[in-house]
Amino acid sequence: MVTAIIIINTERTKVNQVAEKLADMPQISEVYSVGGRYDLVAIVRVKTNEELAETVTTHMATVEGIVDTETHIAFRAFSRYDLEHMFSLGMEE
Repeated sequence: MVTAIIIINTERTKVNQVAEKLADMPQISEVYSVGGRYDLVAIVRVKTNEELAETVTTHMATVEGIVDTETHIAFRAFSRYDLEHMFSLGMEE
């Protein structure tokens, strides 16, 4: 699985509209509005790099209100939540 973190700047009045459109895309698992230099952070999870490229250059490119994006590909996940969830499989009562 390919995971990417995409940081996004939007037109000032379109943050919520852009976030909702992105959240509706099946390739995007999460969208966060954030404070600071950027407006949104989107987490993309797809099977291949080609799907990631299509998501960014085709699907996201059609969302009105996006001004700029920066894509970061994740190499490895270091998440306490993921590790705890993995090791608790089969431990439910």
